[in-house]
Amino acid sequence: MNWNYVVHIGVISLALLGGALLRARVKFLQRFLLPVSIIAGVFLFLFYNFIAPRLGFKSDFLGELVYHLLNISFIAMMLRVENKKEPKGSKKGILAQNVTAVIAQYGLQCFFGLIVTAILMATVMPNLFPAIGYTLVLGFELGPGQAYSIGSIWENMGFVGGSSVGLTMAAIGFFVGSFGGIILINQGIKRGWIGKDYLENLEKKSVRTGFFSRIESERPIGSYLSTDGESIDTFSYHIALVMFVYLLSWGVLTLLSKLLYLLGPLGVDLADSLWGINFIFSAFCAIAVKKFMGLVKVDTTVDNGTCNRINGLAVDLTVASSLGAINLVVVRGYWLPILLLSLVGIFITMVLLPFYTSRLYGDHQFQRMLILYGTATGTLPTGLALLRVVDPEFDTPVATDYLYSVGVVFFLAIPILLSANLPAFSVTQNKPYLFWVTVGISVVYTIGALIAYKILAKKKAFAKMSKLYYTED
Repeated sequence: MNWNYVVHIGVISLALLGGALLRARVKFLQRFLLPVSIIAGVFLFLFYNFIAPRLGFKSDFLGELVYHLLNISFIAMMLRVENKKEPKGSKKGILAQNVTAVIAQYGLQCFFGLIVTAILMATVMPNLFPAIGYTLVLGFELGPGQAYSIGSIWENMGFVGGSSVGLTMAAIGFFVGSFGGIILINQGIKRGWIGKDYLENLEKKSVRTGFFSRIESERPIGSYLSTDGESIDTFSYHIALVMFVYLLSWGVLTLLSKLLYLLGPLGVDLADSLWGINFIFSAFCAIAVKKFMGLVKVDTTVDNGTCNRINGLAVDLTVASSLGAINLVVVRGYWLPILLLSLVGIFITMVLLPFYTSRLYGDHQFQRMLILYGTATGTLPTGLALLRVVDPEFDTPVATDYLYSVGVVFFLAIPILLSANLPAFSVTQNKPYLFWVTVGISVVYTIGALIAYKILAKKKAFAKMSKLYYTED
Protein backbone atom coordinates (compact mmCIF):
# COMPACT_ATOMS: atom_id res chain seq x y z
CA MET A 1 0.00 0.00 0.00
CA ASN A 2 1.37 3.42 -1.02
CA TRP A 3 1.36 5.84 1.94
CA ASN A 4 3.53 8.43 0.20
CA TYR A 5 0.76 10.94 -0.60
CA VAL A 6 -0.88 10.45 2.79
CA VAL A 7 2.39 11.15 4.61
CA HIS A 8 3.03 14.33 2.61
CA ILE A 9 -0.53 15.59 3.15
CA GLY A 10 -0.09 14.83 6.86
CA VAL A 11 3.15 16.83 6.99
CA ILE A 12 1.49 19.80 5.28
CA SER A 13 -1.48 19.55 7.67
CA LEU A 14 0.85 19.46 10.67
CA ALA A 15 2.62 22.58 9.40
CA LEU A 16 -0.72 24.39 8.97
CA LEU A 17 -1.88 23.40 12.46
CA GLY A 18 1.44 24.51 13.94
CA GLY A 19 1.23 27.79 12.04
CA ALA A 20 -2.34 28.38 13.25
CA LEU A 21 -1.27 27.74 16.87
CA LEU A 22 1.66 30.14 16.60
CA ARG A 23 -0.47 32.83 14.97
CA ALA A 24 -3.03 32.52 17.78
CA ARG A 25 -0.39 32.80 20.53
CA VAL A 26 2.51 34.92 19.26
CA LYS A 27 1.86 38.67 19.36
CA PHE A 28 4.60 39.38 16.82
CA LEU A 29 2.84 37.29 14.17
CA GLN A 30 -0.51 38.87 15.03
CA ARG A 31 0.92 42.36 14.78
CA PHE A 32 2.22 41.80 11.28
CA LEU A 33 -0.83 39.74 10.16
CA LEU A 34 1.35 36.95 8.79
CA PRO A 35 -0.99 34.39 7.14
CA VAL A 36 -0.90 30.87 8.58
CA SER A 37 -0.22 29.42 5.13
CA ILE A 38 3.02 31.43 4.88
CA ILE A 39 4.09 30.43 8.40
CA ALA A 40 3.41 26.80 7.47
CA GLY A 41 5.31 27.29 4.21
CA VAL A 42 8.41 28.39 6.12
CA PHE A 43 8.17 25.24 8.26
CA LEU A 44 7.82 23.09 5.13
CA PHE A 45 10.70 24.89 3.43
CA LEU A 46 13.00 24.07 6.34
CA PHE A 47 11.66 20.51 6.70
CA TYR A 48 11.99 19.50 3.05
CA ASN A 49 15.43 21.06 2.64
CA PHE A 50 17.14 19.96 5.85
CA ILE A 51 15.17 17.12 7.49
CA ALA A 52 13.22 15.29 4.78
CA PRO A 53 16.33 14.22 2.77
CA ARG A 54 17.63 12.37 5.83
CA LEU A 55 14.29 10.58 6.16
CA GLY A 56 14.20 9.63 2.50
CA PHE A 57 11.38 12.08 1.61
CA LYS A 58 11.43 14.15 -1.57
CA SER A 59 9.49 17.33 -2.25
CA ASP A 60 8.54 16.33 -5.82
CA PHE A 61 4.96 15.59 -4.73
CA LEU A 62 4.55 19.15 -3.48
CA GLY A 63 5.24 20.54 -6.94
CA GLU A 64 2.53 18.34 -8.44
CA LEU A 65 0.13 19.30 -5.65
CA VAL A 66 0.74 23.01 -6.24
CA TYR A 67 0.06 22.58 -9.96
CA HIS A 68 -3.33 20.92 -9.45
CA LEU A 69 -4.45 23.07 -6.54
CA LEU A 70 -3.76 26.25 -8.50
CA ASN A 71 -6.15 25.07 -11.21
CA ILE A 72 -8.77 24.00 -8.66
CA SER A 73 -8.53 27.41 -7.00
CA PHE A 74 -9.32 29.14 -10.29
CA ILE A 75 -12.29 26.85 -10.94
CA ALA A 76 -13.81 27.40 -7.49
CA MET A 77 -13.51 31.17 -7.90
CA MET A 78 -14.99 31.28 -11.40
CA LEU A 79 -17.95 29.02 -10.53
CA ARG A 80 -19.25 31.58 -8.06
CA VAL A 81 -22.56 33.09 -9.15
CA GLU A 82 -22.55 36.87 -9.36
CA ASN A 83 -25.34 38.30 -7.24
CA LYS A 84 -24.85 41.93 -8.20
CA LYS A 85 -24.71 43.08 -11.77
CA GLU A 86 -22.32 45.90 -12.47
CA PRO A 87 -22.51 48.17 -15.53
CA LYS A 88 -20.75 46.66 -18.53
CA GLY A 89 -18.72 49.80 -18.98
CA SER A 90 -17.37 49.40 -15.46
CA LYS A 91 -16.38 45.79 -16.14
CA LYS A 92 -14.62 46.75 -19.35
CA GLY A 93 -12.77 49.53 -17.56
CA ILE A 94 -11.54 47.22 -14.81
CA LEU A 95 -10.51 44.63 -17.40
CA ALA A 96 -8.42 47.21 -19.27
CA GLN A 97 -6.84 48.42 -16.02
CA ASN A 98 -5.95 44.90 -14.87
CA VAL A 99 -4.47 43.96 -18.24
CA THR A 100 -2.42 47.17 -18.33
CA ALA A 101 -1.11 46.61 -14.79
CA VAL A 102 -0.04 43.01 -15.46
CA ILE A 103 1.46 43.65 -18.91
CA ALA A 104 3.48 46.48 -17.36
CA GLN A 105 5.07 43.95 -15.00
CA TYR A 106 5.91 41.62 -17.89
CA GLY A 107 7.54 44.44 -19.82
CA LEU A 108 9.41 45.97 -16.88
CA GLN A 109 10.73 42.69 -15.50
CA CYS A 110 11.87 41.49 -18.93
CA PHE A 111 13.47 44.78 -19.91
CA PHE A 112 15.39 45.45 -16.69
CA GLY A 113 16.36 41.80 -16.30
CA LEU A 114 17.91 41.77 -19.77
CA ILE A 115 19.58 45.18 -19.29
CA VAL A 116 21.22 43.99 -16.05
CA THR A 117 22.47 40.95 -17.94
CA ALA A 118 23.85 43.10 -20.78
CA ILE A 119 25.72 45.32 -18.31
CA LEU A 120 27.26 42.30 -16.55
CA MET A 121 28.29 40.75 -19.89
CA ALA A 122 29.91 44.03 -20.94
CA THR A 123 31.86 44.39 -17.68
CA VAL A 124 32.66 41.74 -15.08
CA MET A 125 31.01 38.59 -16.51
CA PRO A 126 31.62 38.43 -20.29
CA ASN A 127 30.83 34.69 -20.43
CA LEU A 128 27.48 34.99 -18.66
CA PHE A 129 24.71 33.12 -20.43
CA PRO A 130 22.43 35.89 -21.78
CA ALA A 131 19.16 34.09 -21.01
CA ILE A 132 19.75 34.51 -17.28
CA GLY A 133 18.08 37.93 -17.46
CA TYR A 134 14.82 36.20 -18.34
CA THR A 135 14.81 34.28 -15.04
CA LEU A 136 13.54 37.44 -13.34
CA VAL A 137 10.18 37.37 -15.12
CA LEU A 138 10.10 33.56 -15.08
CA GLY A 139 10.75 33.30 -11.35
CA PHE A 140 8.77 36.34 -10.21
CA GLU A 141 5.86 36.75 -12.64
CA LEU A 142 5.39 33.16 -13.84
CA GLY A 143 6.50 31.06 -10.86
CA PRO A 144 8.65 27.99 -10.18
CA GLY A 145 7.01 25.69 -12.75
CA GLN A 146 7.82 27.82 -15.79
CA ALA A 147 11.18 28.90 -14.33
CA TYR A 148 12.25 25.28 -13.88
CA SER A 149 10.94 23.93 -17.20
CA ILE A 150 12.36 26.72 -19.38
CA GLY A 151 15.59 26.74 -17.35
CA SER A 152 15.95 23.03 -18.09
CA ILE A 153 15.66 23.75 -21.82
CA TRP A 154 18.43 26.33 -21.50
CA GLU A 155 20.67 23.75 -19.84
CA ASN A 156 20.58 21.76 -23.09
CA MET A 157 21.68 24.95 -24.85
CA GLY A 158 24.72 25.43 -22.63
CA PHE A 159 23.36 27.29 -19.59
CA VAL A 160 24.99 25.30 -16.79
CA GLY A 161 22.61 25.13 -13.84
CA GLY A 162 19.82 26.90 -15.72
CA SER A 163 17.02 25.07 -13.94
CA SER A 164 18.65 25.71 -10.55
CA VAL A 165 18.95 29.43 -11.29
CA GLY A 166 15.29 29.47 -12.31
CA LEU A 167 14.22 27.78 -9.07
CA THR A 168 16.43 30.09 -7.04
CA MET A 169 14.79 33.16 -8.59
CA ALA A 170 11.37 31.61 -7.96
CA ALA A 171 12.31 30.99 -4.32
CA ILE A 172 13.43 34.59 -3.91
CA GLY A 173 10.22 35.72 -5.60
CA PHE A 174 8.10 33.74 -3.15
CA PHE A 175 9.86 35.20 -0.14
CA VAL A 176 9.67 38.73 -1.57
CA GLY A 177 5.97 38.15 -2.28
CA SER A 178 5.19 36.69 1.13
CA PHE A 179 7.15 38.98 3.42
CA GLY A 180 7.08 42.04 1.16
CA GLY A 181 3.30 41.70 0.99
CA ILE A 182 3.08 41.75 4.77
CA ILE A 183 5.23 44.90 4.79
CA LEU A 184 2.88 46.56 2.30
CA ILE A 185 -0.19 45.55 4.35
CA ASN A 186 1.30 47.01 7.52
CA GLN A 187 2.31 50.17 5.67
CA GLY A 188 -1.25 50.36 4.38
CA ILE A 189 -2.55 50.20 7.95
CA LYS A 190 -0.03 52.75 9.21
CA ARG A 191 -0.42 55.25 6.38
CA GLY A 192 -4.17 54.94 5.82
CA TRP A 193 -4.00 53.31 2.37
CA ILE A 194 -6.71 50.84 3.40
CA GLY A 195 -10.34 52.01 3.55
CA LYS A 196 -11.78 52.70 7.01
CA ASP A 197 -14.24 49.80 6.80
CA TYR A 198 -11.47 47.30 6.12
CA LEU A 199 -9.18 48.94 8.65
CA GLU A 200 -11.78 48.45 11.39
CA ASN A 201 -12.09 44.80 10.39
CA LEU A 202 -8.32 44.31 10.78
CA GLU A 203 -8.52 45.45 14.38
CA LYS A 204 -10.86 42.63 15.36
CA LYS A 205 -9.42 40.01 17.70
CA SER A 206 -10.37 37.19 15.33
CA VAL A 207 -8.34 38.79 12.54
CA ARG A 208 -5.29 39.03 14.77
CA THR A 209 -5.46 35.56 16.33
CA GLY A 210 -7.00 33.76 13.37
CA PHE A 211 -9.87 32.25 15.39
CA PHE A 212 -13.43 33.41 16.07
CA SER A 213 -15.12 33.55 19.46
CA ARG A 214 -16.15 30.34 21.23
CA ILE A 215 -19.70 31.67 21.33
CA GLU A 216 -21.41 30.12 18.31
CA SER A 217 -23.85 33.01 17.87
CA GLU A 218 -20.90 35.35 17.25
CA ARG A 219 -19.44 33.20 14.52
CA PRO A 220 -20.17 34.27 10.91
CA ILE A 221 -21.86 31.93 8.44
CA GLY A 222 -19.32 30.59 5.97
CA SER A 223 -21.64 28.76 3.57
CA TYR A 224 -25.20 27.62 3.02
CA LEU A 225 -26.65 24.22 2.13
CA SER A 226 -27.87 24.05 -1.45
CA THR A 227 -28.69 20.32 -1.49
CA ASP A 228 -30.55 17.97 0.83
CA GLY A 229 -28.06 15.80 2.67
CA GLU A 230 -30.32 12.76 2.21
CA SER A 231 -29.54 12.96 -1.50
CA ILE A 232 -26.00 14.34 -1.61
CA ASP A 233 -24.04 16.52 0.76
CA THR A 234 -23.60 20.13 -0.39
CA PHE A 235 -19.82 19.99 -0.04
CA SER A 236 -19.69 16.72 -2.01
CA TYR A 237 -21.81 18.28 -4.75
CA HIS A 238 -19.51 21.28 -5.07
CA ILE A 239 -16.35 19.17 -4.99
CA ALA A 240 -17.83 16.96 -7.73
CA LEU A 241 -18.69 20.05 -9.78
CA VAL A 242 -15.19 21.50 -9.41
CA MET A 243 -13.50 18.20 -10.32
CA PHE A 244 -15.81 17.73 -13.33
CA VAL A 245 -14.75 21.15 -14.61
CA TYR A 246 -11.11 20.19 -14.03
CA LEU A 247 -11.62 16.99 -16.04
CA LEU A 248 -13.23 19.07 -18.79
CA SER A 249 -10.27 21.47 -18.88
CA TRP A 250 -7.89 18.48 -19.11
CA GLY A 251 -9.85 17.17 -22.09
CA VAL A 252 -9.86 20.56 -23.84
CA LEU A 253 -6.13 21.05 -23.32
CA THR A 254 -5.35 17.49 -24.42
CA LEU A 255 -7.30 17.99 -27.66
CA LEU A 256 -5.66 21.37 -28.28
CA SER A 257 -2.20 19.87 -27.69
CA LYS A 258 -2.82 17.12 -30.25
CA LEU A 259 -3.84 19.74 -32.80
CA LEU A 260 -0.74 21.84 -32.09
CA TYR A 261 1.51 18.79 -32.50
CA LEU A 262 0.49 18.78 -36.19
CA LEU A 263 2.32 22.10 -36.63
CA GLY A 264 5.71 20.55 -35.93
CA PRO A 265 8.39 21.51 -33.35
CA LEU A 266 6.98 25.02 -32.81
CA GLY A 267 3.55 23.55 -32.09
CA VAL A 268 5.04 21.02 -29.68
CA ASP A 269 6.83 23.78 -27.74
CA LEU A 270 3.66 25.87 -27.59
CA ALA A 271 1.58 22.88 -26.45
CA ASP A 272 4.06 22.12 -23.66
CA SER A 273 3.90 25.75 -22.56
CA LEU A 274 0.08 25.64 -22.45
CA TRP A 275 0.14 22.83 -19.88
CA GLY A 276 2.16 25.12 -17.62
CA ILE A 277 -0.70 27.65 -17.64
CA ASN A 278 -3.55 25.15 -17.38
CA PHE A 279 -5.22 27.41 -14.81
CA ILE A 280 -6.31 29.70 -17.65
CA PHE A 281 -8.11 26.87 -19.44
CA SER A 282 -9.58 25.73 -16.12
CA ALA A 283 -11.00 29.23 -15.61
CA PHE A 284 -12.48 29.33 -19.12
CA CYS A 285 -14.11 25.92 -18.65
CA ALA A 286 -15.55 27.03 -15.30
CA ILE A 287 -17.07 30.11 -16.94
CA ALA A 288 -18.56 27.96 -19.71
CA VAL A 289 -20.07 25.49 -17.22
CA LYS A 290 -21.47 28.35 -15.12
CA LYS A 291 -23.07 29.91 -18.21
CA PHE A 292 -24.58 26.54 -19.18
CA MET A 293 -25.95 26.02 -15.68
CA GLY A 294 -27.54 29.46 -15.90
CA LEU A 295 -29.18 28.63 -19.21
CA VAL A 296 -30.75 25.43 -17.84
CA LYS A 297 -31.75 27.20 -14.60
CA VAL A 298 -29.66 25.08 -12.18
CA ASP A 299 -27.13 27.75 -11.18
CA THR A 300 -29.05 28.16 -7.92
CA THR A 301 -27.48 24.90 -6.74
CA VAL A 302 -24.13 26.70 -6.53
CA ASP A 303 -23.40 28.32 -3.17
CA ASN A 304 -20.77 31.06 -3.24
CA GLY A 305 -19.80 30.43 0.37
CA THR A 306 -19.02 26.78 -0.34
CA CYS A 307 -16.99 27.82 -3.38
CA ASN A 308 -15.08 30.20 -1.10
CA ARG A 309 -14.36 27.34 1.32
CA ILE A 310 -12.99 25.16 -1.51
CA ASN A 311 -10.93 28.06 -2.81
CA GLY A 312 -9.68 28.82 0.71
CA LEU A 313 -8.54 25.21 1.15
CA ALA A 314 -6.78 25.26 -2.22
CA VAL A 315 -5.06 28.60 -1.52
CA ASP A 316 -3.86 27.60 1.96
CA LEU A 317 -2.45 24.29 0.72
CA THR A 318 -0.94 25.87 -2.38
CA VAL A 319 0.90 28.69 -0.60
CA ALA A 320 2.27 26.36 2.07
CA SER A 321 3.24 23.67 -0.47
CA SER A 322 4.78 26.22 -2.86
CA LEU A 323 7.27 27.37 -0.25
CA GLY A 324 7.94 23.78 0.80
CA ALA A 325 8.54 22.69 -2.80
CA ILE A 326 11.43 25.11 -3.29
CA ASN A 327 14.79 23.35 -3.31
CA LEU A 328 17.51 25.39 -1.64
CA VAL A 329 20.08 25.37 -4.40
CA VAL A 330 23.30 27.28 -3.91
CA VAL A 331 24.40 28.53 -7.31
CA ARG A 332 27.74 30.00 -6.31
CA GLY A 333 28.84 30.95 -9.79
CA TYR A 334 25.77 33.13 -10.33
CA TRP A 335 25.49 34.91 -6.99
CA LEU A 336 26.11 38.38 -8.47
CA PRO A 337 23.49 38.29 -11.28
CA ILE A 338 20.99 36.62 -8.94
CA LEU A 339 21.55 39.36 -6.35
CA LEU A 340 21.23 42.19 -8.88
CA LEU A 341 18.18 40.67 -10.57
CA SER A 342 16.52 40.19 -7.19
CA LEU A 343 17.14 43.82 -6.18
CA VAL A 344 15.71 45.00 -9.51
CA GLY A 345 12.68 42.74 -9.02
CA ILE A 346 12.09 44.11 -5.52
CA PHE A 347 12.23 47.70 -6.83
CA ILE A 348 9.81 46.96 -9.69
CA THR A 349 7.26 45.19 -7.48
CA MET A 350 7.54 47.07 -4.18
CA VAL A 351 8.03 50.59 -5.55
CA LEU A 352 6.82 50.90 -9.16
CA LEU A 353 3.81 48.59 -8.80
CA PRO A 354 2.24 50.39 -5.78
CA PHE A 355 2.97 53.71 -7.51
CA TYR A 356 1.08 53.02 -10.70
CA THR A 357 -1.70 50.76 -9.36
CA SER A 358 -2.76 53.32 -6.75
CA ARG A 359 -3.18 55.86 -9.55
CA LEU A 360 -4.59 53.48 -12.16
CA TYR A 361 -7.64 52.16 -10.29
CA GLY A 362 -10.70 54.07 -9.20
CA ASP A 363 -11.90 51.60 -6.54
CA HIS A 364 -10.42 49.03 -4.16
CA GLN A 365 -6.94 50.31 -5.03
CA PHE A 366 -5.17 48.64 -2.13
CA GLN A 367 -6.85 45.25 -2.62
CA ARG A 368 -6.11 45.32 -6.35
CA MET A 369 -2.51 46.29 -5.67
CA LEU A 370 -2.11 43.37 -3.24
CA ILE A 371 -3.31 40.66 -5.63
CA LEU A 372 -1.17 42.11 -8.42
CA TYR A 373 1.86 42.29 -6.13
CA GLY A 374 1.43 38.66 -5.07
CA THR A 375 1.14 37.41 -8.63
CA ALA A 376 4.05 39.60 -9.80
CA THR A 377 6.38 37.99 -7.24
CA GLY A 378 5.11 34.41 -7.07
CA THR A 379 1.86 32.85 -8.22
CA LEU A 380 -1.84 33.65 -8.01
CA PRO A 381 -2.26 31.82 -4.65
CA THR A 382 0.30 34.23 -3.16
CA GLY A 383 -1.82 37.12 -4.36
CA LEU A 384 -5.02 35.51 -3.08
CA ALA A 385 -3.40 34.79 0.30
CA LEU A 386 -2.42 38.46 0.67
CA LEU A 387 -5.84 39.62 -0.51
CA ARG A 388 -7.56 37.43 2.08
CA VAL A 389 -5.81 39.36 4.86
CA VAL A 390 -7.86 42.48 4.04
CA ASP A 391 -10.75 40.78 2.20
CA PRO A 392 -11.18 37.37 3.89
CA GLU A 393 -14.48 36.44 2.19
CA PHE A 394 -13.66 38.03 -1.17
CA ASP A 395 -16.55 40.46 -0.65
CA THR A 396 -14.95 42.85 -3.12
CA PRO A 397 -14.91 41.96 -6.85
CA VAL A 398 -11.12 42.20 -6.89
CA ALA A 399 -10.31 38.47 -7.16
CA THR A 400 -12.99 37.75 -9.76
CA ASP A 401 -12.04 40.82 -11.82
CA TYR A 402 -8.43 39.69 -11.83
CA LEU A 403 -9.34 36.17 -12.94
CA TYR A 404 -11.38 37.53 -15.85
CA SER A 405 -8.34 39.47 -17.05
CA VAL A 406 -5.98 36.48 -16.99
CA GLY A 407 -7.18 35.11 -20.33
CA VAL A 408 -6.62 38.44 -22.11
CA VAL A 409 -3.20 38.78 -20.49
CA PHE A 410 -2.25 35.29 -21.67
CA PHE A 411 -2.94 36.09 -25.32
CA LEU A 412 -1.13 39.41 -25.11
CA ALA A 413 1.86 37.77 -23.39
CA ILE A 414 2.32 35.05 -26.05
CA PRO A 415 5.07 37.02 -27.89
CA ILE A 416 7.05 37.35 -24.64
CA LEU A 417 6.61 33.65 -23.86
CA LEU A 418 7.69 32.66 -27.37
CA SER A 419 10.72 35.00 -27.26
CA ALA A 420 12.06 33.43 -24.05
CA ASN A 421 14.55 31.30 -26.00
CA LEU A 422 15.87 34.11 -28.23
CA PRO A 423 18.64 35.15 -25.79
CA ALA A 424 19.75 31.51 -25.69
CA PHE A 425 19.67 31.29 -29.50
CA SER A 426 21.90 34.37 -29.62
CA VAL A 427 24.63 32.08 -28.25
CA THR A 428 23.79 28.70 -29.77
CA GLN A 429 23.25 30.19 -33.26
CA ASN A 430 25.95 32.86 -32.85
CA LYS A 431 23.48 35.64 -33.60
CA PRO A 432 23.96 38.33 -30.90
CA TYR A 433 21.26 40.52 -32.41
CA LEU A 434 18.61 38.04 -31.18
CA PHE A 435 19.32 39.18 -27.62
CA TRP A 436 18.56 42.78 -28.58
CA VAL A 437 15.45 41.68 -30.45
CA THR A 438 14.19 40.35 -27.11
CA VAL A 439 15.07 43.66 -25.45
CA GLY A 440 13.13 45.41 -28.20
CA ILE A 441 10.06 43.25 -27.57
CA SER A 442 10.17 44.10 -23.86
CA VAL A 443 10.46 47.80 -24.75
CA VAL A 444 7.33 47.55 -26.91
CA TYR A 445 5.43 45.98 -24.00
CA THR A 446 6.66 48.60 -21.55
CA ILE A 447 5.84 51.57 -23.80
CA GLY A 448 2.46 50.07 -24.72
CA ALA A 449 1.60 49.62 -21.04
CA LEU A 450 2.78 53.18 -20.28
CA ILE A 451 0.55 54.65 -23.00
CA ALA A 452 -2.45 52.60 -21.81
CA TYR A 453 -1.70 53.65 -18.23
CA LYS A 454 -1.70 57.34 -19.14
CA ILE A 455 -5.01 56.99 -20.99
CA LEU A 456 -6.71 55.03 -18.19
CA ALA A 457 -5.30 56.90 -15.18
CA LYS A 458 -5.79 60.30 -16.85
CA LYS A 459 -4.81 63.20 -14.56
CA LYS A 460 -3.84 60.84 -11.72
CA ALA A 461 -1.15 59.12 -13.84
CA PHE A 462 1.70 61.26 -12.56
CA ALA A 463 0.01 63.16 -9.74
CA LYS A 464 1.85 63.54 -6.41
CA MET A 465 5.08 62.13 -7.83
CA SER A 466 6.79 62.28 -4.43
CA LYS A 467 4.23 59.87 -2.95
CA LEU A 468 4.75 56.11 -3.32
CA TYR A 469 1.03 55.44 -2.93
CA TYR A 470 -1.60 57.84 -4.26
CA THR A 471 -4.57 58.72 -2.07
CA GLU A 472 -7.27 61.31 -2.57
CA ASP A 473 -7.07 64.36 -0.29
